[in-house]
Amino acid sequence: MEDAVILERQHTRQVHRVVRWWLVIGLVMVFFQVFIGGVTRLTDSGLSITEWAVIQGTLPPLNAGEWEVAFEKYKVSAKRQYESLHGDMSMSEFKVIFFWEYFHRLWARLMGLVFIIPFFYFLYKKWMPGWLLKRLGVVILLASVAATFGWIMVASGLNEDNRTWVSAYKLMTHLGIATLLFGYLFWTWLRSHQEDGFAVGGAWLKRFAWITSGVLVIQILLGGLMAGMRAGLIHPYFPFFVEGERLLGALMSSGIGMDNLINYEQVAAPKAWVQVFHRGTAYLLTGLIVLLVIRIKKKLPQFKKLKNATQLLITLLITQISLGILTLINCFGKVPVIYASLHQVVALLLLINMLYICYQFRNPPIILK
Repeated sequence: MEDAVILERQHTRQVHRVVRWWLVIGLVMVFFQVFIGGVTRLTDSGLSITEWAVIQGTLPPLNAGEWEVAFEKYKVSAKRQYESLHGDMSMSEFKVIFFWEYFHRLWARLMGLVFIIPFFYFLYKKWMPGWLLKRLGVVILLASVAATFGWIMVASGLNEDNRTWVSAYKLMTHLGIATLLFGYLFWTWLRSHQEDGFAVGGAWLKRFAWITSGVLVIQILLGGLMAGMRAGLIHPYFPFFVEGERLLGALMSSGIGMDNLINYEQVAAPKAWVQVFHRGTAYLLTGLIVLLVIRIKKKLPQFKKLKNATQLLITLLITQISLGILTLINCFGKVPVIYASLHQVVALLLLINMLYICYQFRNPPIILK
């Protein structure tokens, strides 16, 4: 056992401190990319750029003529959204929605530069052990898939007569990939950072923490569906029974057959059911987290890292519930940008908080080769 601990510590120390800070910078950048993406979606900005030009798209329109071309492309390719929501849009208003989509893409390019340039420098300096290189290869793959699927998501709303926005299912997938990238990168940082102090004797709590984390991931994906379908507009009341007949009417208004699930925009039932599932999972998740915190405090009170993590977890949970309620009760006619964006990113903070708790049960330490 002691030999395993020594090997783990030696392995962790192979990761240079600068590399660990670089991983933290990457985490922060992914976090803000999700936040910017949320604002882009909520401001109806995602369809404002109609082409996926990785190199040429680095520069925005630079003169009046180029802005007119970009605006005309939006009017044609995002015709349904333009005519339904922005038929009287001015050029200055178009520049606002263009900014958010452009900023979202530019930030992604910046993340690539921040990753690639230091990566080769650290490789040259031999500051990264083999296990970290393998995990960073997965990070590159996930980032590439997220970027590619981001365009697939945008394309789902272009030249589409049945959809005002992008596909909610593709938006959910895009968010899911970004969430996986964020969680994987955080776990990689943990493995490079924490050498010891793992909890002992919490096998049941470890399983329970992972189950809770899984429910949280499902809840994040349901949140993506909520956002993509604008499902909060169906019943902007809390709790369920306030104006309950309104929600019941939406649930029973039509079937949820395949046609309605695909072409959900003009149908109330699929969106109402998504809201019910999202709100129901929130209650389940709250119960699981509270039970987890109680059990940790009772069974493993001596582990300071777990104690601090559970205190933060409760704070984040209360914040997230409050933001969810504020988002919902302000969904009259339009989803509130600030509340909804914060609600999305606090979910990511909850996720890494849960992953941190799961990591504390890594006992005995894994001998990495």
